[in-house]
Amino acid sequence: MINPTQIEVPQSEAGERLDRWLAIQLPQHSRSAIQRWIADGLVFTDGQPTKASQKVEPGQWISVHIPAPVATELTGEEIPLAIVYEDDDLLVVDKPAGLVVHPAPGHSGGTLVNAILFHCPEIAGVGGEKRPGIVHRLDKETSGLIVVAKNDSTHRFLQRQFAARTVQKEYLALLEGRIDPPRGRITAPVGRHPVERKRQAVLPVDGITGESAGREAITEYETIAIYHTRLVSGLSAHFSFIRARLHTGRTHQIRVHCAWMKHPVVGDTLYGHKRQRLSLDRHFLHAHKLRFRLPAGDEREFVAPLPAELQTLLDSISEG
Repeated sequence: MINPTQIEVPQSEAGERLDRWLAIQLPQHSRSAIQRWIADGLVFTDGQPTKASQKVEPGQWISVHIPAPVATELTGEEIPLAIVYEDDDLLVVDKPAGLVVHPAPGHSGGTLVNAILFHCPEIAGVGGEKRPGIVHRLDKETSGLIVVAKNDSTHRFLQRQFAARTVQKEYLALLEGRIDPPRGRITAPVGRHPVERKRQAVLPVDGITGESAGREAITEYETIAIYHTRLVSGLSAHFSFIRARLHTGRTHQIRVHCAWMKHPVVGDTLYGHKRQRLSLDRHFLHAHKLRFRLPAGDEREFVAPLPAELQTLLDSISEG
């Protein structure tokens, strides 16, 4: 516990809810954290415990006993980072396939978070002890762009953009078969598979209630090129190279939607073929573009080119 922060309520701000008012006074801390402090008895109005819903009055003194940061067990690790952009508030990283974003059961270290903590130790505790700085995620075998916040105010600023769906996310993917129509919009709710709990699935809408156990998921896609190759069996196989734009951010969304369309992502053995027709040690899905507003106010677009292993695969098959 650090020394209490004391703030006097001015005449012009009387009548505001205490938690909302404090969130404005202490922008480096989230409103949910402030509500938690109030519930834990760490916030006082004129020396008395208070409630989040209490209205502040002019001349009151609000005393906030901000808890000391919780020591994290996460440590920085010297893992190479491909940094696309960095400033005082955030960094944009081109994550390679095979790198897990944050620690989880089975992956206690060697993650993107460990790499970032080594690069900028100040993010420890930002946005949460276990996932410091992380605003969104990519699957382990998905490469490409991910943005990381360096402070709590930036973390909340970015979270609001993702929640409002103003962040533009574009992926490149190679799919099995010739997708038809060549461009379209997939609107199909996605949720946890009812039997295989490690998988996600498109969950149908109930014909009576009109509701689904899944959450709204929207993927827009456009075919860039059709590729083909001759298999060992002598048969010809076609593949669709697409650009996909996410309007929602469900777990495994593109992979689930494409598999549901009967055109799974090449290399995806979870949702696609167990025996792949092309040789690839990962799935062919890459977070190619990311566009969002920086805390300074300007909107920026970042681009990550296809990794060498994906470009090499494309070069090994024929277009047209």
